[in-house]
Order: sequence, then structure tokens, then C-alpha cells
Amino acid sequence: MGNLTLSRKKFDIEEYHQIINIGIFKEDYTIELIKGEIFEMSPVGFKHASCVNKLNQFFSLQFGHEVIISVQNPIKLNNNSEPQPDLVLLKPREDFYGTQHPTPDDIFLLIEVADSSIEYDRNVKLPIYAESKIQEVWLIDLNQNFLETYKNPEANYYQNMQKLSNNNIVTLNFPHKIDINVNNLF
Repeated sequence: MGNLTLSRKKFDIEEYHQIINIGIFKEDYTIELIKGEIFEMSPVGFKHASCVNKLNQFFSLQFGHEVIISVQNPIKLNNNSEPQPDLVLLKPREDFYGTQHPTPDDIFLLIEVADSSIEYDRNVKLPIYAESKIQEVWLIDLNQNFLETYKNPEANYYQNMQKLSNNNIVTLNFPHKIDINVNNLF
């Protein structure tokens, strides 16, 4: 008896959108395209939702109209990856990205908030953010109450990683310089 060879079907963004548009997945089913594969996203718990809401309010008050804050919306990294980060600070555009999803050049800061998804965010999503040259990524670990900052992307990793906890200060240099106490993020 011969060996059975199984192969996976990889999708590009156009095929992915066709699948969504014809309704193969239920409307409340949260998915994202990563390197051509469709992944189901973890359900958002109370602590996760609260943190994202707090971040949204914090950055809205800090930056006002200097940024567009995108909450759990897609970004286009390449032709086969369209993740949905928890929060992204985007360069302002008159159309509010109504004609296309943001790309890495549009992103000031990308934030992933993680509790049950920490390993997925760290080991699957972070490398594709680095490959896409997203300049700064924050990973908020709700289990340990840490903020991990990632800067200076190189290939599929970040050259600089910093782990911060309560009362540490993190500095953002865009759209203008601001020092943030990590306590304000949880």
C-alpha cells in the first residue's frame, strides 16, 4: 500500500475575501489569514476586552486626531497575511482607510493583548510582524502583567525586546514623544 500524501491549501488575500463574502464562515466567527492559512481567533474575555478598551481610551486622549486608532481590524501585511491585531495606531488618512486595509507603512504602533493567546501571538504573529517590517510592536501579557516591547525588525525577529512591569516607563516617539507608565496599560 502506497504512502498517502496530504497537502494543505494556502489562500491569498483575494481568495480569503471570497470565502468570507460567500458566507462560508458565520458572521460572528472571528478568523484571520496568516501565511496563507486561516486561523480561528481566541474568544475575547472580560480582562482582554477591558484592556483593549482602556488602551483605546488612553491613546485617544493622548493623541486625539494625530492618529487613527484601529481596534481589532485587519491589516494587510502581504498577499497571504491579513491579521487582526488588538489595537493599531495608524497614520491619519482622510478616508480613514476606507479604500484599503492599512499596510506596514501606515503603522506607528501595533499592540497585541494576550491571555490565552500569548504563545500564538509571540510565536506565530510576532515573526510575521517583523518580516513585514512593522517598526514597533507591543505584546501585553495579561497573565503576568508584563508589557513586552519589540523594535528594530530583522528578518523574522526583532533585534530589541524589552520586558516591562508595573511602574516602568515606556517611551513612544511618534507621533510625538510621550512617556507612559506601564500601569496605565493594564
